[in-house]
Amino acid sequence: MYTDSKHAMPWRIEDIDLTRIDRQRAATNEDLLLLLCAASFIESGTDLYTSNLTAYFEGDPEVSAWLNNEWEPEELQHGRALKAYINHVWPEFDWDTAFRNFFAEYSTTCSIEEFEKTRALEMVARCVVETGTATLYRAINECSDELVLKEITDHIRTDEVRHYKHFFKYFKKYNLIEGNGRLAVLGALMRRVMEIKSEDSEIALRHVFATRYPERAHDTEYNRARAARISSLVRRNLSADMCVKMLLKPLDIPARIQPGVHYPLAKMAQHVFFR
Repeated sequence: MYTDSKHAMPWRIEDIDLTRIDRQRAATNEDLLLLLCAASFIESGTDLYTSNLTAYFEGDPEVSAWLNNEWEPEELQHGRALKAYINHVWPEFDWDTAFRNFFAEYSTTCSIEEFEKTRALEMVARCVVETGTATLYRAINECSDELVLKEITDHIRTDEVRHYKHFFKYFKKYNLIEGNGRLAVLGALMRRVMEIKSEDSEIALRHVFATRYPERAHDTEYNRARAARISSLVRRNLSADMCVKMLLKPLDIPARIQPGVHYPLAKMAQHVFFR
C-alpha cells in the first residue's frame, strides 16, 4: 500500500533509548506485560484494517490519504514500539510466532462486510475504537512505574486522541449528508463496543497466553482467570470520565442532559471496555 514518505511522525521509536528500560522493574508486573503483548498484536494488524477502510471510503481522497499516509504508519509504529519493549524485557518470548498465530485468526474478523451500513456510522465505530485505545494506554501509563514504558504509552495515547479527532471530524462530514439521528449513532456505538469486548482483546490474549504458557494452552479456566486479572489491573486505573466524554461527542447530547447520563455511561465503560 502506498504511503507518503514525507509524513513527519510525531515521534519515533528509534529515538527512544530502550537500554534505559529497567528490566527488573518491568518484569515484576507480568500481567501488564501480557497486556502489552496483546496490544502490540492488535496494533500490528492495522494494515489490514486500513486496506478495508480505504476500500470502503473509495472516492474520498481526503479520508483515504489520511488513513494511508498518517493513521496507518502511526498505528503500525505503536505495534513496533510495544514489540521492541517486550523483546527487551522478555527476549525469550517468541513474538513473531505468537503474532502470526494471532493474525491468522484475527484477520477473519476484519472484513468490509462487518462495517456499519453507512460511512458516517462507520466513523462512529472508529471513534469507539480510538476511545478504547486512548483510555487503555492512559490506564497502562498510570499503573506502570517503569519510565520508558510511561514515555512510550504517553506518546501512543496522544496519537490515539488525535486519531479520534480525525474520525470524529469525518463522522460530522458524512453525517451532514446522511442525517443519522441519536438512536442510529447510539446503535453504532454500542455495536462496536460489544465487538471490542468479544473479539479483539480475547483473541489477542489467548494467543499471548498460548506462547507464554504453552503448558496451559488448553486450560480454559486458568486463561479466563488470568484475563480477568489483567482486566482488573486496567480497570483500577481507568479514566472513566475521559472515556465517557469521548463516547458522548458523536451523540451531540445537550449539555443540560449530559450529567444525567454521565454516571451510567461511566459504569458501562468500566464493564464493557475492561470487563
